[in-house]
Amino acid sequence: MSLVVVGSVAYDGVETPHGKIDRMLGGAATYIALAAGYFTPVKIVAVVGDDFAPEDTDLLASRNIDLAGLQRVPGGKTFFWAGTYSADMNDRTTLRTDLNVFADFNPRLPASYRSAPYLLLGNIQPALQRSVRAQMNGLKLAGGDTMNYWINDFRAELLATIAEWDFLLINDSEARLLSHEHNLRRAAAKILEMGPHTLVIKRGEHGAVLFRREGHFMAPGYLLEDVFDPTGAGDSFAGGFIGYLAGQGIEPSRGNIDVAELRRAVIYGSVMGSFCCEQFGVDRFRTLTREEIEARYQEFQSCTRF
Repeated sequence: MSLVVVGSVAYDGVETPHGKIDRMLGGAATYIALAAGYFTPVKIVAVVGDDFAPEDTDLLASRNIDLAGLQRVPGGKTFFWAGTYSADMNDRTTLRTDLNVFADFNPRLPASYRSAPYLLLGNIQPALQRSVRAQMNGLKLAGGDTMNYWINDFRAELLATIAEWDFLLINDSEARLLSHEHNLRRAAAKILEMGPHTLVIKRGEHGAVLFRREGHFMAPGYLLEDVFDPTGAGDSFAGGFIGYLAGQGIEPSRGNIDVAELRRAVIYGSVMGSFCCEQFGVDRFRTLTREEIEARYQEFQSCTRF
């Protein structure tokens, strides 16, 4: 079933111990949509300038992604971010952020998007996330991401926004900041009281933890031989997670949902995040096949069964 993805489509400049790329396709919505497109049809909502390359448009269009909601601003420039990673790639330093056309992004959904049953809101201003959800009339499952800036400076607005969500995907430092709890189990309990019935806390190379009021599920990180570029791994995780659920047609009833399906969704998220790290930017998704995805999913099963 169709999934609407809202967020940034951008260009990135990245330097890791494996090399440097001055300009490559990136942005949260890009990674989410590419990962989710392996499981379900995707409808993207984002904004780019007229410098957005035709070959990048072609890549998105070739991956089961509807681009009717991709707004182009004549004379504008696409959002650009540049950063460098530490030797172990656990830390990164932002060198440049040019919001460009993304500074005035005000997502408006095409009529053909508004009845879609699934929604993933990337990391944008909470008021905009809330406005997108209000434009939709047939949602079965909705949620998204946020970051430290919104938690610190737009807390009331963010709380009002996530109160309407079914799920929240954040990393461990964001969970601690949002909950004012250092212990992740206590942090998760507090966040679940804020509205979402499902919380996934991403822990980078250490995996992810799925929290529900009735319990939690821990998934390890996939052990790669080489990590070329972790940019977009968290968004690729999100795309795999919601893409799988949408592809299965999951429909919660008053927050009740098959926990086994949620666990599978976390593993598929981990699979997609791991593939993302194998090459720079979105390059791994240019050749990745569903057969490779299923093989790695099976490997996760064999490595964690006891």
